[in-house]
Amino acid sequence: MVKYVAKECPELILGIGSIVDAPTAALYLQLGANFIVGPLFNPEIAKVCNRRLVPYTPGCGSVSEVGFAQEVGCDLCKIFPAGNVGGPSFVSNIKAPMPWPMIMATGAVEPTEENLSAWFKAGVTCVGMGSKLFSKEAIQAGNWSEITALCKNALELIRKYK
Repeated sequence: MVKYVAKECPELILGIGSIVDAPTAALYLQLGANFIVGPLFNPEIAKVCNRRLVPYTPGCGSVSEVGFAQEVGCDLCKIFPAGNVGGPSFVSNIKAPMPWPMIMATGAVEPTEENLSAWFKAGVTCVGMGSKLFSKEAIQAGNWSEITALCKNALELIRKYK
């Protein structure tokens, strides 16, 4: 993919997700990943990424994890699973005493006006969506127009509330 992206989509930033340990992060960085995302906070991954000046976005489920992640250089923290840790109110409650964290919500983020407006009004910097944009059924059916429409609509809503 790195070779394809370099040739066909040079403006694309390619990263890897669901990384839980430093050796795996190092492997993907050597293969050309431009950023690392994880479902949990692992300070050893932060060290590997910081050494190479590559962003690491860890999954955090508490205010303490967000704070610890920031201490080791993580600029963006992923609230995960966002729906289970309190949803938009969790973000609002973090931002009240600590307005500086940049937060990405993943899990329980949907491409609807009600959902996206709640996340952005709560103070997220960005959101991540997977199955709500790329349903297994739409992919299996090759329904690219449905996926395209959902993505376009989600981007319009994000621009409206960001």
